[in-house]
Amino acid sequence: MTLLLRTQNLSAFYGDFQALFGIDVEIGQGETVAIIGANGAGKTTFLRAVAGALAAPPEAVMFEGRAIGGMAPHDIVRLGIAMVPEGRRLFQSLSVEENLLLGSHSERNGPWSLRRVYELFPRLRELRRLPAPSLSGGQQQMAAIGRALMSNPRLLLCDELSLGLAPVVIRDIYQCLGAITAEGTTVVLVEQDINRALDASARFYCFQEGRLALAAPTKNFDRAALTAAYFGM
Repeated sequence: MTLLLRTQNLSAFYGDFQALFGIDVEIGQGETVAIIGANGAGKTTFLRAVAGALAAPPEAVMFEGRAIGGMAPHDIVRLGIAMVPEGRRLFQSLSVEENLLLGSHSERNGPWSLRRVYELFPRLRELRRLPAPSLSGGQQQMAAIGRALMSNPRLLLCDELSLGLAPVVIRDIYQCLGAITAEGTTVVLVEQDINRALDASARFYCFQEGRLALAAPTKNFDRAALTAAYFGM
């Protein structure tokens, strides 16, 4: 396995409140890895620290062997890390297509273009001139994923893709992950839906109150150990 991302003793704070305690994670090139845990476990905080939205010591986050902890988010995007944030966070004053084009400002070369995003999500082509707030929740999630892909990331961080969406919409969005990983993109999934996350990934990390409680492959793992790690039993 070629290592793409490694965190080493990663801790993170919101002011005086410590949200992560010494997290060690390794993500290999081409993998899909899930990060699961209850509310407040530190899953989103971990993604934000990797993406540069939270301060971290430089060598606490290593990407392709380079220390990137504490770098500015736009510089991290240029290196090849993009995030699909919880709640989508599209620019409300812009059209669907304008939101997508914002993702291309890093000017990274790669397989993803406006045409390819529209092939992945044909409905967005039909809605491209509409303002982002007029879209349904599922359509907005597709636009948020498409915007991240427009930066041609090596590593795609996905935060709660299924949040607030109908089961049929969630199924369709997760089916698109196969096309994304087929291009060689590595994916980290943060999900509260344990079964959905495990079905979509090869390995998982379970966080509990800001600490790494369990790491295991998603096949033939000890479910009793996962339950204990998830609930802190």
